Amino acid sequence: MINLFNTYSHEFLVGFGWTLLSSVIALIGSLILGTFFAIVEVIPNKITHYLARLYIEVLRNVPLLVVTMFFYIVMASVLKINGFMAGTIGLMLYTSAFIAETIKAGIFAVDLGQYEGARSNGLSWWETMRMIILPQAFKYVIPPLGNQFVNLVKNSSILAFVAGFDLMYQANQISQLTFDTFNPYIIVGLFYLVITMPISYYMRYLEDKLAREA
Repeated sequence: MINLFNTYSHEFLVGFGWTLLSSVIALIGSLILGTFFAIVEVIPNKITHYLARLYIEVLRNVPLLVVTMFFYIVMASVLKINGFMAGTIGLMLYTSAFIAETIKAGIFAVDLGQYEGARSNGLSWWETMRMIILPQAFKYVIPPLGNQFVNLVKNSSILAFVAGFDLMYQANQISQLTFDTFNPYIIVGLFYLVITMPISYYMRYLEDKLAREA
């Protein structure tokens, strides 16, 4: 395995870079989109509620591969995007639906008296949500958010299906060249641990820190 890594270290490191870049872009984008749709779904307006619900339900119940291939085959011809961007966009949208559900659960976990108190003090609905509800909601959902972030990194292997040059793509290429169907994927698994373990530990640290402050 060491000899294999030494021989193909450039390919593995390139794949690691693309996987990391895709994960960071999709993580930031899905967090923003997920928060947006969570807020839209709890807005006291039936139209926006049902639109947000439709977005979340469709993406949560369609396989990630289908979402990714839609962007790679259908949208790529219109938007002129490559496999990396198609995979990253698909990953971002797919994950945003799960994050939206997580954040919505956090919003509902905040005591109703917090909302009523803010409104009685003259804050608008948006001000109440931004300054009072969301900060508390995020504290409640740190553990499940951490799980979603870790899942996002692991799901980034979907890029291999659309020539995204990620870790899994590189492992597939190396496996075909060397006829080694075992060691390339062990090395790739270790690279994924390099990304996911710090996320897990940091989210656990953040959860413990907020618990001590509370």
